[in-house]
Amino acid sequence: MKQFISVTDAGNIDALTQAALAYKANPLKDKTLGSGKRMGCLFLNPSMRTRLSTQIAAQNLGMEAIVFNVSQEGWAFEFEDEAIMSGTTVEHVKDAAPILGKYFDILGIRTFPSLKNKEDDYSELFINQFIKYAGVPVVSLESSTLHPLQSLTDIITINECLPEKLNRKPKIVLTWAPHVKPLPQCVANSFSQWINHWGKADFVITHPEDYELDEKFTKGATITQNQEEALEGADFIYVKNWSTYTDYGRIYCNDPEWMLTSDKLENTNNAKVMHCLPVRRNVELSDEILDGPNSVVTQQASNRVWAAQAILSRILQSK
Repeated sequence: MKQFISVTDAGNIDALTQAALAYKANPLKDKTLGSGKRMGCLFLNPSMRTRLSTQIAAQNLGMEAIVFNVSQEGWAFEFEDEAIMSGTTVEHVKDAAPILGKYFDILGIRTFPSLKNKEDDYSELFINQFIKYAGVPVVSLESSTLHPLQSLTDIITINECLPEKLNRKPKIVLTWAPHVKPLPQCVANSFSQWINHWGKADFVITHPEDYELDEKFTKGATITQNQEEALEGADFIYVKNWSTYTDYGRIYCNDPEWMLTSDKLENTNNAKVMHCLPVRRNVELSDEILDGPNSVVTQQASNRVWAAQAILSRILQSK
């Protein structure tokens, strides 16, 4: 594995899932694999689970993980080639990335979209410039359009929670949820991309009018604006807010009726409920769901370590 930016870098998803579960069973089985290696984790935006789980995964493999919060501790980066840097940016990625490539064996990069210009965000300029200039493997710790470590985690969790003796593909529903502010499409895009690529689920996406996602991520899924119909017979429900894609980065609907409650689980197959966290309680998800027996969000979040460890080990083995 040369880098990890999207599902196209993953190879066999089932094999990657089993590698992650093997690390969950025995976290230190490859404790010397990364001995003498360093990982740099650059955060251009805040993080808790991604940051900590990646650090732990690296340490489990014997690597040193160094975190740098660029927005708080470093210079403002310029990413455009041939830019005239007479504004607020101080350091060009073309100068910074090669140095980071000398300091580190693997670079993890976390960026968020601006939600102002769709073309700029969906070009993935920030992470692509690091890939272009760093000269070492780059791992996405979330980008403007995708969150592949989260999506691998999600598939790991689904595999752990599959109902026994299920004689059909599990029905997995991604449902939009209300939120107090516009959020990126990253998690929804990535989850859709991975579930479609995995090809082992009956996959349904449900959202209000005007919340369609980019078809390049959702192609292969059934898409409906009827949440009740979508949830019928579901085995897994992934709850996530995202802002509009076509008229980019907006909130049109914030209908609280889209929040998942226990009543909505009655017509499911005792569905397990997932969320990437952090979650706005009683806005996106009700307390009764989050604190109830159907929630697997804590299990899901804890699996972030094993997803990261599986990816880092593949990269180390290929170096």
